[in-house]
Amino acid sequence: MRIATWNVNSIRTRKHNVIDALHAYDIDVLAMQETKCRDDQFPYDDFEAAGYEIVHHGLNQWNGVGFASRLPLADPEVGFPGMPGFTKNPDEPAALEARALSVTVEGIRLCSVYVPNGRGIDDPHFSYKLSWIDALASAWSSYRSSPDALPLAVLGDFNIAPLPSDVGDPAFLVPGTTHTSPAERSALDSFLQTAGLVDLVRPSVPEGFTFWDYTGGKFPKNHGLRIDFVFGSPELVELLSGAEILRDTRRAEAPSDHVPVLVEIASEDDDRPMVF
Repeated sequence: MRIATWNVNSIRTRKHNVIDALHAYDIDVLAMQETKCRDDQFPYDDFEAAGYEIVHHGLNQWNGVGFASRLPLADPEVGFPGMPGFTKNPDEPAALEARALSVTVEGIRLCSVYVPNGRGIDDPHFSYKLSWIDALASAWSSYRSSPDALPLAVLGDFNIAPLPSDVGDPAFLVPGTTHTSPAERSALDSFLQTAGLVDLVRPSVPEGFTFWDYTGGKFPKNHGLRIDFVFGSPELVELLSGAEILRDTRRAEAPSDHVPVLVEIASEDDDRPMVF
């Protein structure tokens, strides 16, 4: 089973790019982030015509997460237990955002996440980001302690570059910048330890970026960041047969500023449908 994650940066704008990539890279299941649409605005018909079922969670023109799959999707769950919301005004209730969605495919639990950006070290959104990651860790740690827990992958745009080699954009080398701060890196490390997950891609692809800002010719200069990940439980490590960062999708016309990250999970039964 070929599973990928991709911050598509507006599914209505880039639906054809996404569908083309699904076919070109023989992807069975795609976790999407930043779809930027409500559920009723998602282009379901285009994906269904291409052979993919959709589960989506979107509340407005911001955020949004979803799955496209040519394998059956089961047990969808919006958000996760204890997921915090955000508000700039402490006198107003914090609103839950469309940042997490989970499904089960072929006996594997998958969670697509779009971690808050943080905006600035002194911004309230930064504290929200750290608390969101902490709550995500607690939720999946609790899930994995259950005797009924399935093999798990939490995948998506984490908005954190954990290693120095994950930063090629000089703008993110400035001290006090988000995505590379010690607090964010510590939060991500804590998430992995608490949830008991590991990076399924890095052993096969030790270096490489997944995001390049549109400005300043950063893609040709390779001034990017590695902020999109597939983190899996130990059971999936045993089944992993390959991983790849699909860098060439950034060369498409009107591309997303992110590229897909793909893993292949071996299975005893390889009867998945083929799409050409």
